[in-house]
Amino acid sequence: MTDSWDGLQTLKYSNNGEVAQVVLNRPDKLNAFNDLMHDELFLVLNDIANTADIRCVLITGEGRGFCAGQDLGTRSGGETMDLGDKLENGYNKNLRILKSIQAPIVCAVNGVAAGAGANIALNCDIVVAKESAKFIQAFSSIGLIPDCNGTWLLPKLVGLARAKAIAMLGTPVMAKQAEEWGMIHQAVADEQFDETVKDMVNTLAKRPTRALSFIKNIMDESFRNDYGVHLDRERDVQRVCGLSHDFSEGVAAFLEKRQPEFKGH
Repeated sequence: MTDSWDGLQTLKYSNNGEVAQVVLNRPDKLNAFNDLMHDELFLVLNDIANTADIRCVLITGEGRGFCAGQDLGTRSGGETMDLGDKLENGYNKNLRILKSIQAPIVCAVNGVAAGAGANIALNCDIVVAKESAKFIQAFSSIGLIPDCNGTWLLPKLVGLARAKAIAMLGTPVMAKQAEEWGMIHQAVADEQFDETVKDMVNTLAKRPTRALSFIKNIMDESFRNDYGVHLDRERDVQRVCGLSHDFSEGVAAFLEKRQPEFKGH
């Protein structure tokens, strides 16, 4: 297990044995992605995905913004490039690993989340944002479509009509509006943000991690399963959960009127 990686230049990463924390760390660029950040995030996410003891993951940003998406300053004005290739070897590669992580992933949006930055946040399991934060689908302003799974996620989160308008108009969605529309879980007063995130992460790290993993996976499956298939999946997953230590401990704690001590497996 790695407690900290001091050699990272664009991220901060720590793992205390239960909680892994990833901080996007290019605050002078609003944590916009360059090639090195893609590479370093791949290493970090791979470490998390292959560390069985992690019970919660926190992703946030350093400074006044969460992530402004891709750093366009790294591209020359007349340069042409294969953006599909850039996506596949950068964001998509990292999002596939992110999706494979079994522990719950909390994204704490501490400021503006624009372009890919907005959609990276929405790919996490629980999104909490400062009330002053905003989400911007900035792609159409430079002749692009939302990527990082944005065109898949947004219609499911806010409905097709709102998703199209958000993507086409590029209008910022403030955190409170995002909460009301179901885009994120919670908008929190700025002064209460850090404490709220800390409490949430600590709570998740004490809960039955295996069951939480099943919850997020089977809910994702619901978008492609038909009614009968999904009933079968719930049956099969519940069978596994019912044989776990955490189920036995949860029932015992309920009957004994005490707090459960889940092991996460």
